[in-house]
Amino acid sequence: MNRPALLEDRQQYQRSVWAAAHHATAGGAFVHTVRVREPAREVELTVEALPSPSYLIRTLRARTLAGVVDPRGIEGLAALAGTAMIAGLGQRVREAVGSGRGADLLRDAMIEAARLTRQVGCLPRERVEQGVASGARGFWQLDREGWIDLPDSCFTYSEAGAALLATRAVAAAATPDLYCSRPGQLRVFERHKVAELAIEGARLRLAHSMHDNVHGFEVVYEIELASGRFVRAESVTPRLPYAGICSEPQGKVRALLGETLDAGLAKRIQAHLGGVTGCAQLYDLTADLLKLAAAPRVC
Repeated sequence: MNRPALLEDRQQYQRSVWAAAHHATAGGAFVHTVRVREPAREVELTVEALPSPSYLIRTLRARTLAGVVDPRGIEGLAALAGTAMIAGLGQRVREAVGSGRGADLLRDAMIEAARLTRQVGCLPRERVEQGVASGARGFWQLDREGWIDLPDSCFTYSEAGAALLATRAVAAAATPDLYCSRPGQLRVFERHKVAELAIEGARLRLAHSMHDNVHGFEVVYEIELASGRFVRAESVTPRLPYAGICSEPQGKVRALLGETLDAGLAKRIQAHLGGVTGCAQLYDLTADLLKLAAAPRVC
């Protein structure tokens, strides 16, 4: 296999993300702040958007914190105000930011902002208190009510996942603030992610970690440079939204053992890791690594 372009002149490459959702002072919206950093550049994106079910973007602005980023990409993002962060967003963002310097960071920042909108909601406090009193099952029901696109998005929110609530001990990691935070409340939800590509001897190492209010994921893959074959595929999950349910699909990461890193793998991992039997977070972390492995060289 070819050496990833991001590693042409280095042995290691790292991209980090800090993201947080703040409750706006009025109107039921949230302000999502995302910073994406790599060795030569850093960008910040701020999006004010309504929660589920509309996901409507009220305002959007981006700025360069370090390095050189094509200002046309920043201007293009601003034009997305008034649209919704729903299906097709990725294509709209690619068209908006173009292919200039830093466009990849701007795209990643926007996708991370969209992911934040699936972590905070505005349900009535009385309903939230009722759900919390019912334990893990109550939190699970709040999730399905609070975010229109959660049902059947992964194993946890499938009927098979729901059935486990009645047959085993399940612990929910969420807190009431994620469903009914106070206007003006800062950092209702906060997330840190680090993605790494590294050449280690005859192998390419891909690693991605994510830690936030309800998730703790550390994914590691190793690929033979000569053959492009996956020889290591592991995931450690110190925190899960529903311990006892979310743990079920984590073993699917081993489906990548023996797979080949090629142009078609990005589609094949949907069957391996995603869907109603899989884990949305495991899929996203892996898909983001594959995008970096296939990304063009940073100029």
